Amino acid sequence: MPSLRALECLVAVADTGSITQAALLLHSSQPAVSHQIAALEREARTALLRREARGVRLTAAGRVAVADARRAVEAATAAVRSARAVGEAGGGSLRIGCAQSLTVALLAPVLRDWRRRHPDVALTLHELSLMDEALGLVESDDVDVAVLPDPPVDRFQVTAVAEEEIVLAAPTGHPLAQRSAVRIQDLDGAPLVHYTAHNRLGAWLDQSFARAGVHPEAVVRTSVTATAPQLAAAGLGVAVCPVSAVGAGFPGVVRPFAPRWTRHLMAVTLADTDPLVARFIADLRRRGVRVPRSVRTQLDEGL
Repeated sequence: MPSLRALECLVAVADTGSITQAALLLHSSQPAVSHQIAALEREARTALLRREARGVRLTAAGRVAVADARRAVEAATAAVRSARAVGEAGGGSLRIGCAQSLTVALLAPVLRDWRRRHPDVALTLHELSLMDEALGLVESDDVDVAVLPDPPVDRFQVTAVAEEEIVLAAPTGHPLAQRSAVRIQDLDGAPLVHYTAHNRLGAWLDQSFARAGVHPEAVVRTSVTATAPQLAAAGLGVAVCPVSAVGAGFPGVVRPFAPRWTRHLMAVTLADTDPLVARFIADLRRRGVRVPRSVRTQLDEGL
């Protein structure tokens, strides 16, 4: 198969009508250009150039070959240009997976900024309720990056992007809602809006409860993290949830834990990130988790 350099030489000779001028155009030497043309002629098994007193002229075979050679050179140039554009966030596509509860609090502001600053990058968002499903999309290369809470670190490349507070959501008038902050021990025996086995937040909380010797009573379970605080506000019990699950205008009461309780949010990729993904992860780290003002006021001031 001919090299791209040989095709470049053929195009340059055709454009300049001279091997000497082609060498100048390509910042090469005349023998080097002649060598590339000779290699191309051996590959084609026919002469591509006819040497004349005032330069060179393409043969019939050369005229046919140079058209395809020009397209090949232009395609190679376009490939490099496109790759460079993607690396500089000037084009390409970015496929993102995330836990459902993180869409508004973490990703939405960054996606909005990217749409404004990088309009030629196509963005695709996969919202998922199951961590195993999200990790499967990363493993099968169906997403470029997934943003998840506390994912396994042994199979993937993970980068910390934010720390998120774990809070208590309760209905107005609940005894725990009267406190400025609650302890995990206060949940012993409390009616709890908990999570199904498919939602790994439930298992993570159960481990924390067990370490603290606390046994809340699960009265209802949901697979959707953002549903738990809404069910709590409706009077079914209390919910322990990430602050990202509590939206603006939340009808219940939100209280922090003492000591402060947090979880880590990570960007998960298959291997070392390419420049486009790395730029997106850096923007996530700069932005952090957005907490609605009404929720932040409750956490900072209590009643």
